[in-house]
Amino acid sequence: MSAGRDTMELREADIRAQYDAALALLTGFDHAPLLAKAVEVSKPAERSPGIGTRPMFRSTTPGMVTRPTARAGGVRLVERVEALGDGLVSPGQAGALHALRRGLAIALAMGETFAAQSGLAELKKANLEGRLPEARRLEFTELLAADALMQIYVFANATSFLLAPSLGSVTVEVGAVEEVLTDNAGLALQGVLWELDQDIALLAGDEPRLLAVIAAFCEALMARVALRAEGAARTAGFTNGAWRVEADGLAIAGFKPARAAKGAALTMQFKKPTEVVGNHIAKYQSLRLAKMLMAYDFERRLNPFAELGGFIFTFMGDGKPGTGKTTLIQMMAGLLNDYCKVAGYPFRYQNFSIDQIDSYQGKSGQNAKAFIDTILDPTAIGFGTIDDIDQVAGKRGDKQSSAGQQEVTAVFMGAFAGADTVVRGNCTFGMFSNYPENVDDALRQRAGARFLVDGPQSREDYIDILSLLLGKNHAIPVGDHQLFAAQEIKKAVAASFEGYSKPHEEGLLRVWDRVQGEVGRLDTIAKLGAYLKAIQQADARFTGRAIKNITDAVKVRAMDFELPDAWMEAPDLFLFKPYDEKLAMIRALMTPITVEMVIQEINRYADSEFRYADKSDEVAIEAMVRDFGRQEEAKRRYLEGKS
Repeated sequence: MSAGRDTMELREADIRAQYDAALALLTGFDHAPLLAKAVEVSKPAERSPGIGTRPMFRSTTPGMVTRPTARAGGVRLVERVEALGDGLVSPGQAGALHALRRGLAIALAMGETFAAQSGLAELKKANLEGRLPEARRLEFTELLAADALMQIYVFANATSFLLAPSLGSVTVEVGAVEEVLTDNAGLALQGVLWELDQDIALLAGDEPRLLAVIAAFCEALMARVALRAEGAARTAGFTNGAWRVEADGLAIAGFKPARAAKGAALTMQFKKPTEVVGNHIAKYQSLRLAKMLMAYDFERRLNPFAELGGFIFTFMGDGKPGTGKTTLIQMMAGLLNDYCKVAGYPFRYQNFSIDQIDSYQGKSGQNAKAFIDTILDPTAIGFGTIDDIDQVAGKRGDKQSSAGQQEVTAVFMGAFAGADTVVRGNCTFGMFSNYPENVDDALRQRAGARFLVDGPQSREDYIDILSLLLGKNHAIPVGDHQLFAAQEIKKAVAASFEGYSKPHEEGLLRVWDRVQGEVGRLDTIAKLGAYLKAIQQADARFTGRAIKNITDAVKVRAMDFELPDAWMEAPDLFLFKPYDEKLAMIRALMTPITVEMVIQEINRYADSEFRYADKSDEVAIEAMVRDFGRQEEAKRRYLEGKS
């Protein structure tokens, strides 16, 4: 893929010109820590005469000095990595060293580019020649610091990106990076390599852990540098630009990570659409959403469906326990996994669960942010799920919610509909719950679509699911029934949508009858607006965001078509076509918006809100009744005991 018009190419020749300098850094240099303190532990025997032993160690308490107080130690990353093997360098070790060298070379090449564009190169030359004007010394110092931050960030970013496809399931916690120096780029790179050398010595006992340590270190370094860069001067030349390393597919855009999809294959148990019984609308929308995601254009970094307004970025799936939420997740992830394999696209699925709520302050929010960033990565197709979101994200103001749950709620709200939310159309987030009434109102309303997961409903559904789950190890006759005929998706979906020509919930039905009695049939925008206002008067939580969600759902209905299966099976027919051509092909399939569509989507959305409100109130009332009952019983026993 070629670079976009606003993206500059970081030339391969300029990167390879830095290979010798990068290799020299990996081969060996001496460094005395300035901010961190080396802790010597048992040292390995010398490998051969003339090569000193290497320090092992990692400081957990940063020193606060500005000048070296410790003896300089030899940093030899090549030896450190090779020492983990059995005498021969393995492919994993070689891959790690190649990634480190390539990452350093890219950082050094970016340094040359930054110096030329910012004027730093001229100031360096003037300083060496002793002709740097006094008035420009502050500018020189600030540019040196900006260059240092930029180079160590690009090193971490590029190395992390290059290693990502080789990472397995092993994870390592390295803690905060301490030796982040900004005197100049050369010293900054030596500082982070010194600390990486310590982490490898302390934490990497084998090859999988070696890769995990390097990746974790790069993530921690990027987080630390990005935080430092927020208040740094003279970084605009880097943050306002965009570069691409064509050979690696690496995009460099300021202090933002460019993540590559991990190479590990999904191990979850996928389900086929035929294995999902009932849940007709939810299944249909999941099928269409999977194909919508595949329309994403990696060169333009935009999806035609997102541009046309018919893309589902977030959705809420709710239903009683056992109605098929997990099966829907497995079906959609399986479809995306298969489609991406055919097209050769990287696919990333991740679930955020209660396990990622941490007792340490701020850690839960960091976990949630990492989850969001992983799925949002524009270089991959992403599907993120939050199962049991009522347990994961806490209601604001709820004393029963932990600080970690409140952090997660804040992160999700900002990510799903915040001021800086950009919907490219490469990913979608699904929130699932058995008790959606326990989800924070504002967070729940950030779910643009509602998937009612109500499970099997009809007699035919129950026959189908019984037959499916029994399997084939029996000779019981089916009887008077055509298996899975009731699961014909288009027929079932049409009936489900028509069912929302009138509301289902009792509270909403009263509003519907009253408005129709006052204005007659809802066949104009003015009458539909009157209906919406009446809903808002009945439920104050029905705000402008609800209207946006409804209109987005209507636009999705205007694209009430499935991209042909042939387009997924033969990518040249659609997936690999230029963006503008894909956009035109989708436009040709669109259908006009009708009054019936708008009414059905209003009722579908409002029904869900009334259902949540009724459940929430009923649960609260039942809890109070139980409390009063316990108090009365306690009082009775107390009085009996005294008598």
